[in-house]
Amino acid sequence: MSEFEFVDAPERVAELAEEFLAEPVVAVDTEADSFYHYFDKTCLVQVSTSKHSYLIDTLAFDGPEAMAPLAPVFSSPDCQVLFHAAEYDIYVLKRDYGYTFANVFDTMISAQLLGYSAVGLAAIIERHFNIKVPKDEQRSDWSRRPLTEKQLTYAVGDVLYLSRLAKKLERELKKAGRMEWAQEDFDTLCQRQWPDRTFDKQGYFRIKGARKLDPKSLSVLKELFLMRDARAREIDRPPFKVLGNRTLLEIAADKPTKASQLKNINGITELLVRRMGDEILAAIDAGRSVDHPPIPKTTGTGRRRMDRKTERRVTELKAWRTRRSEELKLDPGVLCPNASLEAIACQNPTQGSDLDDVPELKGWFVRAFGDEVAEALAQTATTSNSSGDSPEPEPADESNSAKKSDKKPSSTK
Repeated sequence: MSEFEFVDAPERVAELAEEFLAEPVVAVDTEADSFYHYFDKTCLVQVSTSKHSYLIDTLAFDGPEAMAPLAPVFSSPDCQVLFHAAEYDIYVLKRDYGYTFANVFDTMISAQLLGYSAVGLAAIIERHFNIKVPKDEQRSDWSRRPLTEKQLTYAVGDVLYLSRLAKKLERELKKAGRMEWAQEDFDTLCQRQWPDRTFDKQGYFRIKGARKLDPKSLSVLKELFLMRDARAREIDRPPFKVLGNRTLLEIAADKPTKASQLKNINGITELLVRRMGDEILAAIDAGRSVDHPPIPKTTGTGRRRMDRKTERRVTELKAWRTRRSEELKLDPGVLCPNASLEAIACQNPTQGSDLDDVPELKGWFVRAFGDEVAEALAQTATTSNSSGDSPEPEPADESNSAKKSDKKPSSTK
């Protein structure tokens, strides 16, 4: 097992903060317990410098104040903080400790922009160093103490090679002319803010198959969904570990009236019936007493409504993206996701600068490809007109049409 220091004393965190600040680069990772608890938290923070690796046991401290000395490390423009798949790490570190970030390098984003076919940390480490790092603790319960030797080995492996790896990826990005793209994505991550966690009482609409239920069954599903969340909070377990979505759906469809009938539902055990049978039956009764109202439109996908001309532009943009992705050896979704293509089609630019203020588009994409996509759309329009396509008929009621099309697109290791 690689050498590291296990840190469980607040005074040692303060000492290490000074050491980290003197380093030009530190590699960081976190481990949380969202797979095991309703109220998830940061359980471990791994840090590796050019000299040593450290595993900081955040659960050993009485509160988040013990981690406060590290704040200047993350906010320093002179200390580069390396992550792999930084989005979740930055999210939990901002949420739990209020850190801000100024100088981040993400090896996963780098690998994506370089067109790597596999962008997981273990795959990239093996590709560059021919070293196999453990992957079997990804869903480990990091809230349990003491941590096992396998957990410790896994945890230190997540930061041990990041510095060497980042140097290689940075050289490749510069050679490919994509360092500016990466830096912009890193800066965006640093500035990103997440809303406070809240329970979505309409989250049951997102359960696959919910929209196919009749009004009575949908009403039962709603009550089951609310009951499950209350129970999950009470016992501090993730909702899916209380009752799975498929089980909720089957209960809502069958609407059993007796505890003995619950046992016929997939995912319901005798132990669960003893512990929660009364709660489940009460939720079913509450749901059966009313029909669910019509599903509100706001629960849809949030995607733009497009007329035929816009849909044709999307088709042409996808063809352009396929060609360019192959030339650049990039995953099409990395070059320009579907939501971004739709935003371009709706904007229908005549020049690249028309895309400057489109929120779905990254700045580097607009600068590098804005004029190109505008030209591709112009050629499509010319071809369409010369082929004698008839114009799109105007809607009979402009005000109603405007209301229907004034639907903004929706914006979640």
